[in-house]
Amino acid sequence: MKICFRVDSSQSIGSGHLMRCLTLADELSLRGAEILFVCREHPGNLNAVAVERGYTIVSLPYVSRGSSGAGQIPAHASWLGAPWQEDAAETLTAVARFHPNWLVVDHYAIDHRWELLLRPHTGKLMVIDDLADRRHDCDLLLDQNLYLNMDSRYDGLLPDRCVRFLGPRYALLRREFVVARRNLRQRDGKVRRILVFFGGSDPTNETAKALEAVRRFGRPDILVDAVVGGGNPRRREIEDLCASMSAVRYHCQVSNMAELTAAADLAIGAGGSATWERCFLGLPAIVLIIAQNQYEATKAVSREGAVLELGDAALVSVELLAATISTAIQNSAHLKAMGEKALLLMGDDLINGRFPLVAAIEEGVGA
Repeated sequence: MKICFRVDSSQSIGSGHLMRCLTLADELSLRGAEILFVCREHPGNLNAVAVERGYTIVSLPYVSRGSSGAGQIPAHASWLGAPWQEDAAETLTAVARFHPNWLVVDHYAIDHRWELLLRPHTGKLMVIDDLADRRHDCDLLLDQNLYLNMDSRYDGLLPDRCVRFLGPRYALLRREFVVARRNLRQRDGKVRRILVFFGGSDPTNETAKALEAVRRFGRPDILVDAVVGGGNPRRREIEDLCASMSAVRYHCQVSNMAELTAAADLAIGAGGSATWERCFLGLPAIVLIIAQNQYEATKAVSREGAVLELGDAALVSVELLAATISTAIQNSAHLKAMGEKALLLMGDDLINGRFPLVAAIEEGVGA
């Protein structure tokens, strides 16, 4: 089986789209699939991470002539780095040579128009999305997030034949998280170790804010792991900040995120894909919303009692964050309950070795 991924990463896009595609690619590769990535060379991209994993990448040049301004369609059209017609033609060249059984698209700037052009040149087409703000022409759609209207939010946006995989039980989690979950210790709510992680790029530097908040509440007996991505433009500054603080360890572009998550008693971070990694390992979290697409899902998880959500990161001061951390640490019963509620959101398919999404791809769902 041949699988082609069309996905990008950058300082503005972040790393989450690429990383979740790599997770799916890893699982399919273990089952014998041949993998190809088609990625544009955006500023601050992490394409090298895919190459380091052993995957072939077709790199598309960054020309920054996508749509821009109010009223653009799709709303994130400028994230493509080129007009959609040009992107489709360039992708088509790569796809035509590869002859994939599946084309997997994870990009807010791509909609049904692009997909219709590529459809005749691939066996099946899968879309990974969490915005539900544009039409798609696909055979399978994955939205791994939690929403109040989860079952209906894509109504009218997908063809009738499309099979939907909706909700956190289908979250794309690396096998290291499955292993960590099977060996997970029972937390007692006491905080001895904190994990700070705001995604691969962290454009507004919430990592530094969180570290300053940690410094202010003054608990040098608590170990802190600060994780940044290789695409973080301030990673050297953060490394220096960590070095200036006691009991704070700096990590960059780690390969042991599951280990760090399992070892922590409290997380401070953003919404997005990391939410499901934390929930899967029952880690209570203080969450700041750093992008609009994180808003609905973060609010939904907060309503379930699985995170402590502080809202828009731009409105969260160091003082507020420090006070929130201090209060959370003093309430071990609440943190313990939060972690238990997080575990309940994720289901047991992965723990029991079942991968429904991968099985659907292998079976050619919709055939």
